[in-house]
Amino acid sequence: MMTKFAAAILALLATLSLAGAQTVQPSLPGTLAHPALWHVTGEAGEVYLLGSIHVLPPHVRWHSAPINMALSRADIFVFEVSEDASAVIELQGLIQKNGLLPPDQKLRDLLHPKFRADYDVAVKSSGLDAAGVDRERPWLAGIQLMFTQISKLHYASSNGVDSVLMESAVRNHKPVHYFETIADQFALLAPDDPALELEEFEAGLADLRDVSAGIRPMVTAWANGDQARLDELINGDLDQFPKARKLLLDDRNQRWVPQIEAMLKEKHVFFVTVGAGHLTGPKGVSALLRKAGYRVEDP
Repeated sequence: MMTKFAAAILALLATLSLAGAQTVQPSLPGTLAHPALWHVTGEAGEVYLLGSIHVLPPHVRWHSAPINMALSRADIFVFEVSEDASAVIELQGLIQKNGLLPPDQKLRDLLHPKFRADYDVAVKSSGLDAAGVDRERPWLAGIQLMFTQISKLHYASSNGVDSVLMESAVRNHKPVHYFETIADQFALLAPDDPALELEEFEAGLADLRDVSAGIRPMVTAWANGDQARLDELINGDLDQFPKARKLLLDDRNQRWVPQIEAMLKEKHVFFVTVGAGHLTGPKGVSALLRKAGYRVEDP
């Protein structure tokens, strides 16, 4: 079972990859991917659903024939959250305002003793200033520690499916809609519950020793269109953390379904791209739409 909690969170939150945005230029030849694509028909409209891995290595080529066909038919594109310049500025402001612990607290001291050794190893291997990390709230420290490891693997958010499609939509003057705001997703990064925030951070510390062990199998399953394996890898570990799962996954799926139902009443073809974990399993968006009575064509 997947125990890479940090990788699971990365697969669910576009803002997480945006916060650690990097640029890596594509290189060819590369790996051919065939990610799963769903097609939903409604009263008047159609919706294509594509699961995104928010960070990818530069050599993955995922524009399969079915995806290209769907892209050519779509006239409106939908994503989790904006990644434009104003979104980056807004996110940077939220990080500056909400990223540090009170002056009398240190992150290492907040950790349960059994997690401190993993924390020390993660900070040392990252090359970040230990005193600086110790001043940060768990959510921000987690992002920084994760992305120092990701950068060594040459994975980048600029290669992520949503980033590539968003840039293409804007370049081709296509209407673009979003399910959430930067503030919505930031609230998931920096929850109001300090205990939950610390729990999420501690759950991912051991995995920071080898981030590749979490991300690479996830990308492989996604590239092969293996939904059962992808569900296990992304969502399996979240079952051990029910509060986090509810907040990061299940509640958001429930909020998005009515928005998609509204799309299906319009005479448009929508292309929806969200984190891959939102489309897998019995609580995924595609399953919820099917339960609501819509015709959902499986990949």
